[in-house]
Amino acid sequence: MVNGGEGGKGDRIVPPTGFTAQLTLFSAAAMAFLAVFALALALATGRLADRWSQELAGSVTVRVSAAAAEQEARVQSALSVLDQTPGAGAPRRLPQDEVAALLEPWFGPDMPVDALPVPALIELPVTGRDFDTEGLRLRLETEAPGAVLDDHSAWRRPLVSAAQRLRFLGIVSLLLIGAASAAMITLAAKAALAANGQVIRVLRLIGARDITIATAFVRRFTRRAAIGSTIGTLAGMAGIALLPDATAAGGFLTGLGFQGWGWLLPLLIPFIAAGVGFVATRWAALKMLGAVR
Repeated sequence: MVNGGEGGKGDRIVPPTGFTAQLTLFSAAAMAFLAVFALALALATGRLADRWSQELAGSVTVRVSAAAAEQEARVQSALSVLDQTPGAGAPRRLPQDEVAALLEPWFGPDMPVDALPVPALIELPVTGRDFDTEGLRLRLETEAPGAVLDDHSAWRRPLVSAAQRLRFLGIVSLLLIGAASAAMITLAAKAALAANGQVIRVLRLIGARDITIATAFVRRFTRRAAIGSTIGTLAGMAGIALLPDATAAGGFLTGLGFQGWGWLLPLLIPFIAAGVGFVATRWAALKMLGAVR
């Protein structure tokens, strides 16, 4: 009789090679490779959303526009108001070279900023919870005409929202990758079971139980999923490591990677893939064995 202790012999009914083995290994490796990049995207966009939210919420800008003869007086009036604002740090007027750097992407490096009617810019750090944006805006309108407060909310919210949505899409991608992996392994397991229908009938005649036969398929397909996903994970991590550093020019894409302990997260993918393979194969095997009589 075939019993649970003969798992090694039971494994022989599962084709060790052939298209089912190759399909399982390839699909597990490919899905793990994609999962590494989806995980990197989710982590990178999460960091980006947090950084944008903190940096933009940490300061406000005051623009002072007036005739050349009056601008300096208006600037001093605005600075006086900002110095007395609760919850704010020391205001700083941006020098001409910093203003020129801000305008360079639009006007080029050779544009004479002094010849342009560029408003004076004052940067004000927000240091306390008692900072009142609307109250400060009203005070500037009254005490420093021509001074306009910009708290960056008009473009901060869309940027942070976009980064959060990208993070959500990265998580959804991970779930879809897991579902696709389960589907591919299920199809491979069903194909192997169907190809060995006659062998299964013979095993039943000599006393093998369905759970014993299913265990043979589960063991082998779980092993294949683990091996394939390990290969794909290592290849994906190597690809991430070859991306430019976050300090290099290139913007957001240079930050697409793992940092610190984050490099340990992709190592969980083979274990998750093995778990997915186990559940998918067990379900497929028991369902198919119930139909094979």
